[in-house]
Amino acid sequence: MCSHSPANHRRIDRWRDSAPAAALVLACLCSPCLAAERPPSWLHELASGQTPEYDSEVGAVVLLNERTVTVEADGKVITSERKAIRVLTREGRRDAQGAVIYRSDSGKVRRLRAWMLYPSGASKTYRKKDIVDVSLVEDDAYEVYDESRESSIRGTADADTGSVFGYESVLEDRSVFTQFSFSFQDDLPALLSRFRLELPAGWTAESVTDNHPVIEPLVNDSSYTWQVERLPPVSDEPARPGLRSIVPRVNVSYFPPPQVKAAGPTFREWGQVSAWLASLADPRARPDQAVIAKAQDLTAGKESQLEKIEAIADFSQRIKYASIQLGVGRGGGYQPSPAGDTLQKAYGDCKDKVNLMRSLLAAVGVESYPVAIFSGNRRYVRPDWPSPQQFNHVIIAVKFSGELEEPAVASTGRLGQFLLFDPTDPFTPLGYLPDHQQDSLALLVRPSGGELLRAPVSPPQSNLLKRHVTMSLAHDGSIGCQIREQLEGSAASRNRRLHRRLGSRDYRKVIERWVSRGAPGASVSRIEAGDRNRVGFFVDVDFTAAAYGRTVGRYLLIFKPAVVPHRGFTYLNETERRYAVVLEADSFQETVEVDLPPGFTVDEMPEPVALTTPFGRYRADWRIEAGKLFFKRHLELDNAVVPPEDYASVKEFFDEMIAADQAPVVLMRRYKAVESGE
Repeated sequence: MCSHSPANHRRIDRWRDSAPAAALVLACLCSPCLAAERPPSWLHELASGQTPEYDSEVGAVVLLNERTVTVEADGKVITSERKAIRVLTREGRRDAQGAVIYRSDSGKVRRLRAWMLYPSGASKTYRKKDIVDVSLVEDDAYEVYDESRESSIRGTADADTGSVFGYESVLEDRSVFTQFSFSFQDDLPALLSRFRLELPAGWTAESVTDNHPVIEPLVNDSSYTWQVERLPPVSDEPARPGLRSIVPRVNVSYFPPPQVKAAGPTFREWGQVSAWLASLADPRARPDQAVIAKAQDLTAGKESQLEKIEAIADFSQRIKYASIQLGVGRGGGYQPSPAGDTLQKAYGDCKDKVNLMRSLLAAVGVESYPVAIFSGNRRYVRPDWPSPQQFNHVIIAVKFSGELEEPAVASTGRLGQFLLFDPTDPFTPLGYLPDHQQDSLALLVRPSGGELLRAPVSPPQSNLLKRHVTMSLAHDGSIGCQIREQLEGSAASRNRRLHRRLGSRDYRKVIERWVSRGAPGASVSRIEAGDRNRVGFFVDVDFTAAAYGRTVGRYLLIFKPAVVPHRGFTYLNETERRYAVVLEADSFQETVEVDLPPGFTVDEMPEPVALTTPFGRYRADWRIEAGKLFFKRHLELDNAVVPPEDYASVKEFFDEMIAADQAPVVLMRRYKAVESGE
């Protein structure tokens, strides 16, 4: 139950809707077959229809997206898919592909076949040799090894503008529990999208609709069909919510009649979900002698409870991440390995690492629980659909005796306060949560009394990037600069992640490009970066730039004190907006100290700026003191989702802030200095 890295979320999301058992990152290896057939009549019929006009940036349109799931009483599930895509532009050729995710322990791909129809009337049938089989999860940064696989047929190289790519697949599997989720589209427009559920006689289904007015199913005995038509494309707006917060989705639970027992567990409330997950995890969290000995070794000499927790958290975080999933026999991939096994192997996935940390903590008398969470989309989890399927990650909640003022402290209604921690994330220390988990609904897993909680949000000041710039400005406009940055919280984690993943050489290139955006032609002489302490990070940069300031005649010199831009800043350039703006809690403080060239005085200087909105605050001021120019700016952004109807206020805020950042200072050269040649 782990797809920790953001790079994997998109690939796993596609599988979450297609895997009938809904277990996360399960293994599979089988050889699909592909019949050498002529394109079927359904594909010809779709290709002959008219396609609506779309904007030029829309590269393709889905003509049909259809999935039929047939459930048998013994738990066998047959999933059949049909999909047809018309290519509209050269860029849209990349969408001419089809895929099926499968797992070897319980499932078999019965069929995967695809065709291409061309505007000329010609066609191509893809064969077995055209199938590509790859691992579902690929992320070297997290040392992932995963047996989940994706079989795909890609028509990208064969597609032309106007061609139609279609595919069919049939997957046989077994259910882990009685729930499915189906997204009616991705970012492409979809003309017809349909999900059909075929149940044994007497069984019933219930559904919850996301991101769309309620989609009522067409019911015929024990057959249920949900359908939508003419879905528009999803535009790629900066800082928009994740795709799963935008596209229509139906979440379905199905139930046998009272006298029949389903092949897997059924869920009607969150307490049942919590109890089921706890039944898988708790027996394997009991410390054995090896775990007890390791816990004692880690906490030797540690007097306070917090010191012991920190030592165990650091060790658990350093356990290698390796996802090796087992299927239905182990709860469909939701059951962790025994803590002692993870300790011995020194690797595990998110649930294994959490389970080991729980066991180590229990060995020193500290209470803790698993927390199921969706990492990567704070609004994904629906409280009205109790399902383990809504989570893609596991973190830990540590019960702490006494007061603890940390950004990752969460409060529950009946159980008090817990310190949330992600031992899978090697870049975020104890006391903080990764920003892609903050503000998400999560499930505290207990045998009884488990409950949904809202993951805490770090206040802006906990994610501080503090920068001091010393600039020496010469009379010809050239500058020498020293940048000193101290980062905390999410700001530190993001830069720590980038620094470790890229390595020193590529990280230097990133910093050089950043400096050059503010000072074109800059020559960087020194870059140092690394951990300042357990939670902080630092970046030091020295550089020079010729002709940074602009001279006008013999007397004027114009320059911008804000020599380098915000790092990782999202610019909002659209005049209108379809989707909300997602803001992450952040704080940025900068002081620029400028040594003015001899013989120059300030002729024009901007007025102070102060902006205050419900979602953010910004201040900037310029002053002269002891012959130097000081420029200060301070930005604070709250964790907020601003609806599209309020976009004008967001854009105005950032436009005014950018204008202040770009405001120039005009220096005047004294006449005597000119005459003396200074």
